[in-house]
Amino acid sequence: MVKRINIYNSEAIKSAITILNKGGIIAYPTDTLYGLGVDATNDKAIDKANRLKGRSGPMSVMAANKNIALDWMNINNEQIELVKQYLGGAQTLIVPVKPNAVSTRILGENNTLGIRIPDNSYCNELSLQFSKPIVSTSVNRSGKTPMNDPNKIELEFGSEIDLLIDSGTLTESKGSTIYILKDNNITILRK
Repeated sequence: MVKRINIYNSEAIKSAITILNKGGIIAYPTDTLYGLGVDATNDKAIDKANRLKGRSGPMSVMAANKNIALDWMNINNEQIELVKQYLGGAQTLIVPVKPNAVSTRILGENNTLGIRIPDNSYCNELSLQFSKPIVSTSVNRSGKTPMNDPNKIELEFGSEIDLLIDSGTLTESKGSTIYILKDNNITILRK
């Protein structure tokens, strides 16, 4: 079965980093849903996450803070001030990113990537210490409702994930609002 660690355990960050560095999959709480995470630069890890979810295509990543997120982006000075307003909390922003910021397997059209900064201290610290982008996709099979109960996550995915960071059952959520930057405008893709 999956290794399970309480979010307040002093080893929770270190254990997650060890798994991510080995190309493994973690399940962790965010400010909205439990997320599945892998190293966003590791093609094999991304393929594992896609098989687990039964899907492929673009995936979002989480960043520790605005400076790190902006460092991955391929945007001009005028766009920087605009995108800063959409970074943080239950918001994902799709923007063009620099070559080699992440695996091409998770990019959308025109080298775009969804980036979010969860309002969750565990996510922020994990992102900061791991230092590479971490995939952040909801814990569910494609077409199914995202899971917010660690006991149900363990029952469904126990043999397919390497580590479950347990923060108890989270309140129901539809996930983050998704925005996209096109030219110099930001529009909503999903509420």
